[in-house]
Amino acid sequence: MNFLRALSILPNMKQYLLIISILSGSLVYAQPNTEIYLFDLEIAEGIPKLTNKTNISNNQGYDNQPYFYDDTTLIFSGTRNGQTDIRRYDITTGQSKWLTDTPGGSEYSPTRIPGSNAISAIRLDTTGLQRLYRYDTTTGKSTPILQDAKVGYHLWYSKDILINTVLVEDRMDLVVSHLKDNSNYTFQKQVGRSLLDIPNSKKISFLDFSEEGPMLKAMDPISGATEPIIRPDGAQDFCWLPDGTLLTARGSRLLKYHPKKDGSWELVAEFEDPDMYTITRMAINSTGTSLVLVAEASPEQIVDKQVATYNARDLEGFVSCYAQNVVVQRLPGDTLYVGREQMRKSYGDYFQRTDSTSVIVQKRIVLGNTVIDEEMAFDDGVENHQVAIYQIRNEEIASMTFLFEKQDAEDPVAIVQEQLDAYNNRDIDAFLATYSEEVQLFNYPETKTGEGQEQMRKMYQGFFENTPDLNCEIKKRIVIGNKVIDEEYLTINGQNFSAVAIYEVENGKIARVTFIQ
Repeated sequence: MNFLRALSILPNMKQYLLIISILSGSLVYAQPNTEIYLFDLEIAEGIPKLTNKTNISNNQGYDNQPYFYDDTTLIFSGTRNGQTDIRRYDITTGQSKWLTDTPGGSEYSPTRIPGSNAISAIRLDTTGLQRLYRYDTTTGKSTPILQDAKVGYHLWYSKDILINTVLVEDRMDLVVSHLKDNSNYTFQKQVGRSLLDIPNSKKISFLDFSEEGPMLKAMDPISGATEPIIRPDGAQDFCWLPDGTLLTARGSRLLKYHPKKDGSWELVAEFEDPDMYTITRMAINSTGTSLVLVAEASPEQIVDKQVATYNARDLEGFVSCYAQNVVVQRLPGDTLYVGREQMRKSYGDYFQRTDSTSVIVQKRIVLGNTVIDEEMAFDDGVENHQVAIYQIRNEEIASMTFLFEKQDAEDPVAIVQEQLDAYNNRDIDAFLATYSEEVQLFNYPETKTGEGQEQMRKMYQGFFENTPDLNCEIKKRIVIGNKVIDEEYLTINGQNFSAVAIYEVENGKIARVTFIQ
């Protein structure tokens, strides 16, 4: 049991991360494989109700940053042919059309320009140049709006006043641009991406990261006066309902807050759909009848897809589940190869040599973005027992680590269970007696965190003495050869944590433990 790991994930409310990346002064947009879902929206007794979910992007790759061009038309950024273009979706007909196809450039954050049929969008060229452009929706031709500013996100306050987040050094600043006289005023440094009109007011909302802990604030773009609304509690994106209710999302949960009625965020809905695992963006039409949510699929769904494509012997479908620089390895620390192209060659050759291949998942452990599958693999009728550890990033499998069954391995379960019992009894001597003298502790995949019984005694003795409610419950257990993989649910000083531990047994003692966070 790695209590140090458990303690390290206690929430620190003073630590917040901006989900932006600065590289050579330009905003680098992350490119997860996201989809955009449209819902009908009703308000019943002050509670938003979502029905008729429709995937309107249905496109492999990045589909994001939706904006209601009008009540029945959406525009958003979508990936095709290796670049990101602007796409339009008609809610009434269900038809979509690409609006831009800029050689050497990708468009993001499309927005309608007030009093016009034209749209504005940030363009990131392959040269690294990043600017805000005006696009003719008929011809797709573009002209720059702000010549020198590196705009990250923007909101039209009127046809002549533009509110921007502008990249300056390693931050984004809130800048109000008056297009008539080309004047620019910086009202706030270090802000987030979400810029929104507040209904029934002349103010906008923005996320302020300059203070200790972020704060969602309201601002008058003319005077620059600001006032706090609410702490976002980790949320990055929001939308306002016509009645002044604020919506946001955390993971698969949708929450609401009304500044005049609510004291804190309240849960509206929690999606169980695997394709709504993480909600990242949202937008609402002006009448409050349609809501769109951008979401990433669950790690389980991604792994299920690669299992299905493997069993179908669909090489391209299988390889597309993996990141370009995927790492394939054996535990511990034995890299087989790196990269999607090498994977394509390896599995292509393998499919050529075999007539039938399949995998059956017998047991699964999921911890955050890590999926651990106990698998039975069949190669031309030959049965093999194995475990695969998949780590997911940006909706792709970033690493795949195999554990194979060791021939003539001793039964490891008894000694692992003995150490669990000693742990729950807080019996330091009995606990250490289950480990070898030279036991090694690692964080996955191979970062050493400790070695030897004496170091473990220093780590655990005081912890056992000062944690009267200490308990570890095994939720799932996988046994392969001399290894035991436990999904653990820990209680530590009134708080609960989940963890995965891989125990390797040699000569009747635990010789190595690898913890997955």
